[in-house]
Amino acid sequence: MFAKITRSSRTSCVAIMGGAIVLASAAQPANAATETASMDVDATVTSNCAVSASPIAFGNVNVTSGSNANATGGISVTCTSGTAWAASADAGLGTGATLSVRKMADGSDLLNYALYTDSGRTTLWGDGAGGTTATISDTGSGAAQEKTIYGRVPSGQSGVPAGSYADTVTVTVTY
Repeated sequence: MFAKITRSSRTSCVAIMGGAIVLASAAQPANAATETASMDVDATVTSNCAVSASPIAFGNVNVTSGSNANATGGISVTCTSGTAWAASADAGLGTGATLSVRKMADGSDLLNYALYTDSGRTTLWGDGAGGTTATISDTGSGAAQEKTIYGRVPSGQSGVPAGSYADTVTVTVTY
C-alpha cells in the first residue's frame, strides 16, 4: 500500500522538485525598467530665390526694311513657396543706354533696342523706378516660374552699319 521511500528515491524526488522550481522561476518575466525622454526637432525654412535667363536672339535684322524686328527670351525664377519676388533689369552695357533705349554694340557702332514685359510691347522692363519702367513680380511656389521677355529692335535705324551686335543686361531678383 505504501511505497517504501529509500534514500535513492528521496534524492530523485528532491532533484525533480528542484528542477521544477528552477523551471518555474525561469518562466517568470524579468522585472524590466524603462525610461523615456523627449527629443526636440526643429528647422527654419528660409526665403530663397534663384534666377536664370534665356537669350533674346533677334537673328538677322534688316535695318533698311522699315519694320521692327521682334524676338523673345525669358527669365526663370525659383523661390521658396510664399516668397514674394520682383525681377528688374538694368540698361545693359551699351554706351549711352537707358532703360527705354538700350544699345547693342559692335565695337563703337550701336543698335538700339528695347525690352518689354508684355507681348504688345508697351510696358518697358526696367527697375520700376519713376514709373517709366516696370518690374516683373510674382509669389514663389517652390517651382520654376517662367516669364517671357519681349524684345524689339525699332525700325528707323538705316544708318547702322552691318556687323554682329550684342549687349548684356543684368537681371536682379529682389525678395
